[in-house]
Amino acid sequence: MPAAQDPALPPYPGIALADVRLVKSAAEAEEARAALLAADVIGFDTESKPTFVKGQSSDGPHLVQLADERRAWLFPLGADYSAVLPALKAVLESPSTIKVGFGLSDDMKRVRSKLGIEPQQVADLSVVLRVPGQKHDLGAKSAVAKYFGQALQKSKKISTTNWAAPRLSDKQMLYAADDAQVALRIYRHWIALGNTLPPIRPPKPAKPRPPRPAANS
Repeated sequence: MPAAQDPALPPYPGIALADVRLVKSAAEAEEARAALLAADVIGFDTESKPTFVKGQSSDGPHLVQLADERRAWLFPLGADYSAVLPALKAVLESPSTIKVGFGLSDDMKRVRSKLGIEPQQVADLSVVLRVPGQKHDLGAKSAVAKYFGQALQKSKKISTTNWAAPRLSDKQMLYAADDAQVALRIYRHWIALGNTLPPIRPPKPAKPRPPRPAANS
C-alpha cells in the first residue's frame, strides 16, 4: 500500500480555523497584500466549482488561496471581486515573492483567463520534488507522507463542493487553506534538507489568436 494511503500514519494537523482569513473587502485585501508580500515564499492554490455536464467548461477559479507559515488568506471570486483584484494581482505578479503549490498548471491557466493575471515566480512542487526514475509527479498527499510521515486528509466530498457558494463552510475553508499552506511547509522542509530550487523560468507569453476570417458579403 502506498505510504500516502497508509492508515497507520498519524493525521497531518493542518491549519487552525482561527488562522484562516476570508478576503472580501478592499481593506482586508490590503492587509493580506502587505503580509504576503513581506514573505519570501508563499503557498498558492485555487479551487473551482466542479462541472457535471459533459462538455461544460468551468468559469473558475472561484477561490484563490495564499498562505504564509502562520496564516492563510482565501479570496472568493464571486459576482464582484473588483475590491480584491488589485491586491491579488500585486501578490501573484510580484517578482520577489515565490509562490509554491502542487499541480498548478490548470490553476495558472484559469487565473490568466479569468483574472487577467500573469503569475510570476511560480514553482510547481509536483515537478520540483520529482526524483530520478520517478514516473509520476508527486502530489500533496504523497509529499506529506514522504517528508512528514503523516496522512493529509483530502476529502473528495469537500473537493467537489460548490466553491462559488456565497458562504463557504468551515470544512471548505480548512480544506482550501491547507492546500495552500501545506505546499509552503513541504517546500521549507525540502529546502532545510539541503535542496535548492532550480531557476524559475518566466511564463511563456500567451499566443495571439489568429484573426477571424472576414464574413462573406
